[in-house]
Amino acid sequence: MDPNLLHWKGQGQSFLGRLKIWCDLLDPTLLVSSDAEIQKAHTALGSGEKTGEKNSSTAATLALSSVHADTGEVLPIIFRPPAVLPISAPIVYAAFLPHSTVKTALLCQFLLQSYFTAFNYANRNASSAKEKKISLKQLLLNVGTVSYATCTGTLPQIIINRLQVRNVPMQNFCRTVLPVPLAAILAFLNLSTVRSEETDNGIQVFDSEGNAVGLSKAAGEKAVRETALSRAALIGATAAGPNLIASLLQRTRFFQKRSLLLVPLRPFSVVFLLGLMIPVSFSLFPQLGTIKKENLEEELQGAALEGGHLYYHRGL
Repeated sequence: MDPNLLHWKGQGQSFLGRLKIWCDLLDPTLLVSSDAEIQKAHTALGSGEKTGEKNSSTAATLALSSVHADTGEVLPIIFRPPAVLPISAPIVYAAFLPHSTVKTALLCQFLLQSYFTAFNYANRNASSAKEKKISLKQLLLNVGTVSYATCTGTLPQIIINRLQVRNVPMQNFCRTVLPVPLAAILAFLNLSTVRSEETDNGIQVFDSEGNAVGLSKAAGEKAVRETALSRAALIGATAAGPNLIASLLQRTRFFQKRSLLLVPLRPFSVVFLLGLMIPVSFSLFPQLGTIKKENLEEELQGAALEGGHLYYHRGL
């Protein structure tokens, strides 16, 4: 079992414990570390070197935030967890703006879906992959995911433009209400589709001592479902929050007299909610998940005698 997973096993089993860890892992300053520093930290975490409590904590943070727990390789810098907020904040803000044309809405949705498709693939459970390089099938699947999600995400703007909606309540519904469940559903489907290889081939499961015991499709389905739910919570809450905050503030006397103050409030609320929801959504489920013996395939149930369950890497 990778040192990253062993660390999660020891310290990441409660929601509050995971939330505290993720708040440290999402520090953007971690992105300036070199690959050599990251590999050194990962090696130190695996060897259990005692270099002082502060240095040990720094090594663990650097390794957990930058190294893939299945391959042991350093993640591309733009797909590391600390890069999610700086890169996705302007894209998410632009995607949920009221657009005047379908082309603009398509471009913003394309950027949003492209980034999260690539992020989902880079941070998947890689134990089910037969080859290190991306296969043609997976490449076409990723391209198809971006295409359908982009078109579906632009649906509210298409409805307004193609049907020439002039009714104000209907326009408000298409621009503020409809995008929220649509964004959450697309985030769920995006991750489920990109990581479908895990449900088809199964992912590596481990016994209580960290030994690999085989591939489990049941564990793969559980890992993908949990991560898809966390991604839906992230995007859905970020889409719903700014409109809800603006609606509540518009009812106050202060903002009724100073309506122009609501204009800069939207980008601030998007960044704030996205920054708040990233560690929360990442913490909803353990990175090193467990699956009960009775939910495993018959050939793997014998390995789950001690404790009655096996472990699996959920991915991100």
